[in-house]
Formats: sequence, structure tokens, C-alpha cells
Amino acid sequence: MIDLPFLADIRHSTPSKIVLLVVDGLGGAPHPNTGKSELETAALPNLDRLSTRSAAGLTTPVMPGVTPGSGPGHMALFGYDPVKYLMGRGVLEALGIDVELGAGDIAARGNLCTVDAEGKLIDRRAGRIPTAESAPLVEMLNEIEVAGVDIAVYPVQDYRFVLVISGDGLDDRISETDPQVVGVAPLEARALNDASERTAEAARAFISAAREALGGRERANMAMLRGFSMLPALPNFGERYALRPAAIAAYPMYRGLAKVVGMRVIPTGRTFDDELDTLEERFHEHDFFFLHYKPADAAGEDGDFDAKVDMLEALDACMPRLLELRPDVLVVAGDHATPAILGAHSWHAVPLLVHSALTQGEGIDRFTERECMQGSLGRIAATEVMMLAMAHAGKLLKYGP
Repeated sequence: MIDLPFLADIRHSTPSKIVLLVVDGLGGAPHPNTGKSELETAALPNLDRLSTRSAAGLTTPVMPGVTPGSGPGHMALFGYDPVKYLMGRGVLEALGIDVELGAGDIAARGNLCTVDAEGKLIDRRAGRIPTAESAPLVEMLNEIEVAGVDIAVYPVQDYRFVLVISGDGLDDRISETDPQVVGVAPLEARALNDASERTAEAARAFISAAREALGGRERANMAMLRGFSMLPALPNFGERYALRPAAIAAYPMYRGLAKVVGMRVIPTGRTFDDELDTLEERFHEHDFFFLHYKPADAAGEDGDFDAKVDMLEALDACMPRLLELRPDVLVVAGDHATPAILGAHSWHAVPLLVHSALTQGEGIDRFTERECMQGSLGRIAATEVMMLAMAHAGKLLKYGP
């Protein structure tokens, strides 16, 4: 892991290249009508073929039974204990869109949402309102003023925005206003200690003004806040692993995750094909690449089983481009499971493939949850994935005499 006391004694730099492909929400669960998960239902000839030549297993992002957010799920794959290094989503979103945060600033991730006449949530994501429609609404929210603090609101993508609160005496221990379910009213921001009461008051004032500004619209008529956070101090990914790391991610939050651990974020387009174009163009520049695939998670969160199958098949069709680059180590992992039957993240273990010249002959037949359960890696903590990748890349020396 990133903070192993002896890591500096055994890691060393080599020309070998590692690609970590994180398929957001990769894991699933059986559909009640078929008994098959999304991975078991999908036609994945390229991933299945790769699995026969790879070491396979399952990862536990945090601990058994604990459902992770995307932040903890990715941090674990990077080798950071997600309990020790927990951070709010607001900072990640802000960094992902290149917002400069001061030492005392509080960032929160915002969702445009839709409520009914009684103020109860109908849609937590406002129908995934497109950016062209949401941007003018975010501009409207940016005009809100709150006494005693400075407020800035930035568009992110689709229904998401970032709220930054600046001022003296602020603290980020604030409860979220998103209840994570529909049919109930958004929650009130509450201070979780005495030091955060001023921040909670500012958040409540902003939400009240947002309700007034957006009211009367058919959708995107309310806003919610989550992931209140300040800039953290973390071990540097590249320094600790002796890597020259880069991140290629279309979605802002994942660029923020990469930036906060010290990876170079390479600008790219909005699709996975764009990400692959960027990887091909920049492959000679770095020895570690974090590559992110979002669509499977979005379909799972929407509760659309067939759409998630389609998104997994779309990923599979892209795999030949990635394999043509011949990375010395290719890791295919997921930050968490998002079963469509739940329409949300879950605690299920997540499939994992590690492919290198050393993994021939220990593979499984298909890239599915049940097949990976039988793989040579067994079930491991997600925090161990980077050490496996480093070992397969020849970047770890012998430990001890």
C-alpha cells in the first residue's frame, strides 16, 4: 500500500508500463428473471479472451458489507486505505474542473434535482439534465449571496455543480442534504460539531436561496449538496511508487481524484474513445496510466439492467485498441459494484484481472463475478492491487535479506 513503511526500500523505477483501467460500477448482481449478472449476460469476447491469459480474482473496496462511494473505491485501487484517507466529494469535483481552492475553503458537490409540489424528491439527478440546459441554471445559482461568507458556484457536467464557500472559521464536518432516495424531502445541512455551525448556516442559506431561484420549473427545480470537504494532505502517488503517473478521465470527479494524489491529468474529450485517443497519443510519456470508464456505473445507478449490459459490451469492443498498445501490465478493475437490480452502489465484491507476461496459464474462462471468484488471486483488498501491478511490472525488489 501507499504508506507501507518499507515501500521506499523495495520499489524502483523501470521502463515497464502499467495501465489501470477502472470500470466504474463494474460489479453487478443476478437478475431475478435469469439468475445472471450484467457481466454474465453481456457478450464480452475480448474481455473473456483476456481473462484466460490473466490472473483473476475479486476485490473488496473497503471491507465486507460496506458500500463504498466512488472516491473511497478509487483511492483503495490507488493503494490508499479508504478509511484512513477518506475525503469528501466536493474537493474532488472542484479539482476536477480546475477550481483553485484556498487552505480554508469548503467545497461541496451539488446536484440539480426535481421535487414535487410538496417538496419531495421525484428525481435526484433531474433526469440527468444535459449541460446545455443546466449551465444557465448554475449561472443563476452563482448570483446567490450569503451574509458573512463568499459563495462561488461552478458548472461541472450535466446535473452536477460545485459550491465553494470561503471565509474565516469554516469547517467541513457538515451533513449532506441528499437523502439518497426519492419520495422524501431533501435533508437540512447540519453541523456535526461546534466548529462547523457557521458553515452549516451558510449551506442552509444557499439551499434556501436556490429553492427560490429554481422554483416553478418542471424539472431541476431544487438543489442538494453533499461531500463537504477541504483540501487534504496525502502521500504523493508518484513519489511513493517511483512512477511517472498520468490520468485520463472524461468525468471531472475522477480527474480530481487523480490530481489530489499527485497524478498528472491529461486533457481529453467526453467519451471513452476520446480517452483511448489520448492514451495512444501520450503512451510514450508515462510509465503508469489511470484510465476511467463511466457508462456502466451510470446505467447501473439508473436501474437499467439492459443498458448496463450494453455499456459493458461497448467497453469490450474498445479493448483491442487498448491491447494493441501492449502495456507490460494491464489491470482491469472496478471501484465498486453497481447492480442494476438495486439502482445504486453496493457492497458486493468486484471482478479483477491482472494481465502480464507472467500470467499465462492461470486464467479463467470468462470475465464474470462467479468466474473471478475461482481465479488464482482469490478475494483481496482493493488496496493490494497496486502492489500486484508493481510486482508484475518488475518494479518491486526483494524484501529483506
